[in-house]
Amino acid sequence: MTRIVAVSGSRREASTTRAALAVALDAAAAAGAETDLIDLGAVDLPLYHPDEDVQGDSEALKRRVREADGVLAGTPVYRGSYSSTFKNFHDFCGSDEYANTAVGLLATAGGGSYGGTLEHLRSTFRNVHAWTVPHEVGIEGASRVVETGDADAGPRITDDELRERTERLGRVVVEHAERLRG
Repeated sequence: MTRIVAVSGSRREASTTRAALAVALDAAAAAGAETDLIDLGAVDLPLYHPDEDVQGDSEALKRRVREADGVLAGTPVYRGSYSSTFKNFHDFCGSDEYANTAVGLLATAGGGSYGGTLEHLRSTFRNVHAWTVPHEVGIEGASRVVETGDADAGPRITDDELRERTERLGRVVVEHAERLRG
């Protein structure tokens, strides 16, 4: 079975990034994939130190990525790029984790600018030999269109076009992951 893991680079309790990734993961599951979510706000991951092999949950997190056929990488936009939380996690992972892995990119912006963030993500994932899928999602004004959910209702995207794009991202990552598994 194709395995897809989403990585949320947000530390916010009511994270629109995590909520949007949940929408994409649901679509991946509906396409037949086994899914998993890494919430970087809820793990023990100290600042990356290149002289230390194992730090906090790093080995378990790297294993989850390495065992995945596809990754949905999501981050809030901070200062025109991705979050320091995502960057720290990304520093732990290399080509051993991402080789022959389909990666879908998602950025949530409080304002309207997410293009630079998606480009930064693309270039860093290419550097670790991941295969970034052509379809990606940027959500401007995320707090207006992404509902994080509660006990009664799960996360959802209220804008139909954005929801469809986000669901498509989940499906596209599954499709490309299956092709790469060949």
